[in-house]
Amino acid sequence: MSFTIEVPGEAAPLSIQTLYHTLTAASSTDPPQIKSGTQQLQNWEKQPGYYSSLQSIFIDTSLPVEVRYLCIIQLKNGIDKYWRKTASSVIKKEEKDQIRARSVESGTKEPDARLALQNALMIAKIIRYEYPLDWPDAVSSLVDNLRQTSQSSSNPLELTRALLILLEVIKELSTARIQRTRASLQAAALEVLQVLGKVYFDKVQTWTNFFQHGGDDEGGAIDSIEQSLLALRVLRRLLVAGWEFPNRSPEVQNVWGLLISHFKEMLPLTNHESSSIHANIQLLVEKHLRQIAKLHQNLAKDRPAGFTLLPDSIHLVSAYWSLVDRFGETFGSQTAGATSGKTGDDDGQSTPIMEYLSLKGLLLLRACVRMVFNPAQSFKYQQAQDKEEKARSRDLIKENLLTEDFAQTMMQTLVTRFFVFRPRDLREWEEQSEEWERREEGEDDVWEFSIRSCAEKLFLELMLNYKTQLVEPLITVFGNVANTQNNDIFLKDSVYGAIGLAASVLEDKIEFDSFLNRVLVHEVQANQPGYNILRRRIAIVLGQWLPVKDGLNRPLVYQVFQHILDKQDPLNDLVVRITAGRQLKNIILPFEFTIEAFRPYCATILGQLMALIEEVELGETKLALLSTLTTLVQSVQDEITPFSDQIISFLPPLWEQACDEFLMKQAILGILSSLMSALKGNSRKYHSLIVPLIDSSVKISSDTRVYLLEDAMDLWAALLQQTPPAAVSDVVPLVPHLFPMFEVGSDTLRRALEIAETYVYLAPFQMLASINTFLPSFVNLLEGAKREATGLVLSIVELLVRSALELGGNDALTVLTSQLLECNFFQVLLSGLHNAHKAHQTSGPNRSKTWLDVLVETDYLSILSRIVLASPTIFVDAVRAACPKEEFDVTVKWLLSEWFRHLDNVSHPEKKKLNCLALTALLQTGQPWILEHLQELMTVWTEVVLELYDAEDGKGEDCLVYKDLDALEATDETAEQEGQRKLIAVDPVHRHDLKTFIREHLQYAISTCGGSEIFQAEWVVNVDRDVLQDFEKLDIF
Repeated sequence: MSFTIEVPGEAAPLSIQTLYHTLTAASSTDPPQIKSGTQQLQNWEKQPGYYSSLQSIFIDTSLPVEVRYLCIIQLKNGIDKYWRKTASSVIKKEEKDQIRARSVESGTKEPDARLALQNALMIAKIIRYEYPLDWPDAVSSLVDNLRQTSQSSSNPLELTRALLILLEVIKELSTARIQRTRASLQAAALEVLQVLGKVYFDKVQTWTNFFQHGGDDEGGAIDSIEQSLLALRVLRRLLVAGWEFPNRSPEVQNVWGLLISHFKEMLPLTNHESSSIHANIQLLVEKHLRQIAKLHQNLAKDRPAGFTLLPDSIHLVSAYWSLVDRFGETFGSQTAGATSGKTGDDDGQSTPIMEYLSLKGLLLLRACVRMVFNPAQSFKYQQAQDKEEKARSRDLIKENLLTEDFAQTMMQTLVTRFFVFRPRDLREWEEQSEEWERREEGEDDVWEFSIRSCAEKLFLELMLNYKTQLVEPLITVFGNVANTQNNDIFLKDSVYGAIGLAASVLEDKIEFDSFLNRVLVHEVQANQPGYNILRRRIAIVLGQWLPVKDGLNRPLVYQVFQHILDKQDPLNDLVVRITAGRQLKNIILPFEFTIEAFRPYCATILGQLMALIEEVELGETKLALLSTLTTLVQSVQDEITPFSDQIISFLPPLWEQACDEFLMKQAILGILSSLMSALKGNSRKYHSLIVPLIDSSVKISSDTRVYLLEDAMDLWAALLQQTPPAAVSDVVPLVPHLFPMFEVGSDTLRRALEIAETYVYLAPFQMLASINTFLPSFVNLLEGAKREATGLVLSIVELLVRSALELGGNDALTVLTSQLLECNFFQVLLSGLHNAHKAHQTSGPNRSKTWLDVLVETDYLSILSRIVLASPTIFVDAVRAACPKEEFDVTVKWLLSEWFRHLDNVSHPEKKKLNCLALTALLQTGQPWILEHLQELMTVWTEVVLELYDAEDGKGEDCLVYKDLDALEATDETAEQEGQRKLIAVDPVHRHDLKTFIREHLQYAISTCGGSEIFQAEWVVNVDRDVLQDFEKLDIF
């Protein structure tokens, strides 16, 4: 194997020898060699022959394992990058064929387990890309390989490798999102099952015969049990993904029945006391049971109707409940093994087998309950047979499994046996307080790996769906337990836990306020050993009941939480206080929360909560408690002011401790945002702390920007909204950080534009001075952004026009208009309006469509209206400059035509009046191009006057004119509110009476034309009589 390929650039010529030496360097322990070797491999990535050469080195088993391992990793990663037909520098077809042809055989004969796994993963990726179109016989070839290796007795390892390859391929195909791939797998599933099933059952028979009757080939028996386990792992995935309706396949039914038989036969072998087989073999048998149990659960979850209609499924679930019931008898006294905190990756292997099977039994029962009462909904078309099977399976479960008596039995068993703490739980409570508490409060799907949490889920499903049958028995048990004479702490904890979980069901069945006053208050003050368990439970129960129960004694609840958050009380250990800190969020969130009732306890609880946050070490726990603190700040609003110094001083050390824990820093920024909003004007004294924090989080050069930007922007916005006029100079230095965010693809674009809009009110001079920096970005946004971004851009520009007028009059507006022209912004406005005009000139099925949204067009015209109202001359000059290749009369003709046409689509009264004022102001020009639209003007005047004036006949007063502008001034006015008020004070929409404005401009137009008679003869004569009569009724002129 010796060839050379010359390649351009920095890469050395590619050959097997040079590639081998480079791989040796890259897999060495010498950093310089690793760096140079890795760089060289990257240079070769896109070269023809590179990946087939990697495979050639990999399949040579005489070479060092480290080199071969790097080969297969590089090859597998290359499949991801360059195998797709759409990839840049895609691997050539000839090279693909070569890799494909050698992959299965080399993987089957690979002696090293690690390398065999990576090769199997590589084959699975290739098949996912190529099956069935480019490699139609992929699955068939794997089945043939499996058949051949199973029949050969020369090398048992080959069968193991063939099963491993098939396992990874089935895993890959079963997770494919493309329907075609899943359908192809289902088409080939029967062929795979026939061979795979035979391998599995033959191997099981081999090792069971050996361990039952003995023999000489112990090594062969061990190989067989490992191979049957591998085959079972493939079967588990194949039976779920390979059939949409597994109950309709006789082959699946046969396999299903045999697996149930194996489950019954293998279970006694795991009894460590009575079984005579070796512990390692017992472990392998347990793994078989785990796989079969996972198959039961997966089928019930993904193919519910099919699972139910398979033979003996109902009896199977009943048998699982027998296991659960038997395991529950010793649950509270069990000390070995782990029950919670498992992830899906470990398959629960560290959990004792009986606990694992009991957990799967609970999951199966919950799946059955959901099949009946909460069946999964699907948009997929269902045949009549599908619907019939679904209904039949539901009836079968309801009538033969989930009877009312069985539901009551389950409820009682769950509460009395599985809600209790075990000695191991109490030991971890003491030794690993934070970790244990975090596990107990686990969210998402953590409950699927904890038998107690799963029991709680099943209990809640039963209570929701069997209210009539279960409420009375539960209340009876509760009544017997809920008294101060009963000292059975563990039973109380279980029953109280059930009452808390079922709060939404029991809210009108239990006098909870009486229970709180009569029992809980006394129990939370009890100082006997073990009552910390009840204190934790009381905090949880109160957090569950307050959101659903009205009229509770909230001050008493606040006293309870104040008591159990007190670190000085020995019974309030870390678990109790963390639980109380978490549940406090549920106490202060409900709608009935009032600051008056909470005020006497606010200072103490706040101090206790912050001390607890400083005390805990786990990041997740800190985050949960910080979330409670944020909720507390938001709930009490300005009542937090006396404690703001305390909160602010507490946060910087927490920020430093967080280091690279950005979720923690995000939470701190969230608290500061809520605090700034609550403090209002009082937030100014913290500007020296907050402004640098925002600066370091949002500037382009910041390393933390990618993690903190969004939360820092929220804090920035909250700070600006509460900034008093005297403190504007504090926040102006942050303005330059906004401009890089005005990009079409920016995730923070909308928030950045909202902040920019606030800055126009706060610091209009600075924003106008920087306009050339961000206007080009605004032009890009107009041409490509969505409506929400476009609307904000146009609103900002309109505000800038108004601010320029207020600050510098027409001279400032002239400068701003020239800037709008220089950056092409004004041209974009006219181009959009012209496009809309041309589209509106067409009709019928082939009519043109404008890309200009109706609301956006209104915003376009609002900017033009502001310029016209300030100076028609500046407007005319700007239009001439924007359309130099077109006669002005032509431009203004289509512009006014579109302007008048669009006014019918303007519904906002202020916008409508603004446009009406602008069109009226154009009469100052005295030009024919506006006077020839006199009829449209009179129509607009009549419509807007009738809409804005009090009386139906247009008499009365303009409702948009503010007579008392001083009334707009608010107490403790922020800089933003002051800016808004100043602009409103000079806004023509709110200063000019519309009828007076029309009268003055109409008189000016008449005088410009040479008098009333000439005006009448040249222009009024062209107005429709009805339009003229309606206008005259307004008594304007």
